[in-house]
Amino acid sequence: MLKLYAFATPNNLKVAILLQELGLSYELNSVNIRLGEQKSDFFQKLNPNGKVPVLDDSGFVLSESAAILVYLAEKEGKFLPKSGENRARVIEQLFFHASGLSPAFGNAGFFQKLASEKVPFAIERFVAESKRLTGLLDTVLAHHAFVAGDEYTIADMAHFGWMWRAAFVGLELTDYPRVKRWYDQISQRAPVITATAKIEALAPKT
Repeated sequence: MLKLYAFATPNNLKVAILLQELGLSYELNSVNIRLGEQKSDFFQKLNPNGKVPVLDDSGFVLSESAAILVYLAEKEGKFLPKSGENRARVIEQLFFHASGLSPAFGNAGFFQKLASEKVPFAIERFVAESKRLTGLLDTVLAHHAFVAGDEYTIADMAHFGWMWRAAFVGLELTDYPRVKRWYDQISQRAPVITATAKIEALAPKT
């Protein structure tokens, strides 16, 4: 039985989307990072880095959302080309996401909404970088239906997670018409709707 330890954040959504797209049965376990549950002894044994998501595949425990995406896609033979240029494009987008877009969005949101004090320079820097990187993605989508070509892949699932929280970062997707078209298309997929509802349900209503 697959077990996903997660909370209502973009990096967790991308894994839930893939699990739903693959049609796999899995147990979804909440790790409330607002309450510090990621620091519990139980969770630290799963991931000493203390971050979600974590996947437990019958005792094989894996962290880092991009690694989980690649692992599941390769295991099931879907949403990741097996070789060649098409595979390289997907990996390129995953690296772009993990090293660029995700950190920029995360920091932009943190300094605007969660930091104990406002740091204007940090806000300006990370919001500007988030906008720049979204603009790059918009350019990519001018040439293809999806971020790594003409097929829907785990690269799209990775980027979708943060675009789902664009407003938290201070971005308006309407400023990026191709990204908006792509986002709207993916958001209407039944597995994405189900995954989003499951992940959102992990955050207690306040």
